[in-house]
Amino acid sequence: MACCCGSSPSPESTPRYRRVLWVALLVNAGMFGVEMLAGMKADSTSLMADSLDFLGDAANYAISLGVLGMGLIWRARASLVKAATLAGFGVVVLGVTLHNLFAGSYPDAPTMGAVGLLALLANLAVLLLLMRYREGDSNMRSVWICTRNDVIGNGAVLLAALGVFGSGTALPDLIVGGVFAFLSLSGGWKIARQARGELRQARDTERLGTTAAESR
Repeated sequence: MACCCGSSPSPESTPRYRRVLWVALLVNAGMFGVEMLAGMKADSTSLMADSLDFLGDAANYAISLGVLGMGLIWRARASLVKAATLAGFGVVVLGVTLHNLFAGSYPDAPTMGAVGLLALLANLAVLLLLMRYREGDSNMRSVWICTRNDVIGNGAVLLAALGVFGSGTALPDLIVGGVFAFLSLSGGWKIARQARGELRQARDTERLGTTAAESR
C-alpha cells in the first residue's frame, strides 16, 4: 500500500535517463563528423543532410540534459528551442537539395551505402536505449522523435545508395534529401505544438494557484 500511495520519480529525472542522454549525445556528435566528411567526399546530399541531423540531435540532447529536473515551463521552453532547431535544419537541407539538383552533382554510391549502414547501426543502438522513454512531456518526446527520424533517415540513405547505383543518376539521393527536410519540418511542428500546450497548462496552473492564495 505504501508503494501504491508513494510518488515515484519521473523518468526524465532518473540517473539512468541522464546516462542514456549522454550516450546519445556522444554517438551523435561522433557520427556528425564521420558523415559530414564522407558526404563531402562522396558529394552526397543525403549523407550531408544526415550529418547535419546528427549535429542538431547532439545539440538537442545537450539541451535536454541542461533542463533535467527543471519545472515544466522551462522544459517546454527548451522544447520550443529544439523545435525551431529541427525546423531550421529542414530548411537548410531543402536548400542543399535544391542546390545539388541544379548543380548536377553525382554521389558515390558505395561510400553512401557503407557510411549509411554505420549510421543506421549507431542510431538503432540509441533508439533501443530510448525505447522506454518514448512517452512523456514535450522534452522527452522531442528526444524520441529526433532519434526515430534518424533511423528512418538512415534507412532512406541506404535506399538512396542502391538507387544511385542502380539508376546511374543522382535523383534517389536528392529525393532522400527532400525526405529529410520533410521529417525535420514535420517533427519540429509536432514538438512545438505539444510544448505550447504544456506552457498553457503550466501558466493556467500557476494562475489558479495565485488566485487561490489571494482568496485566502
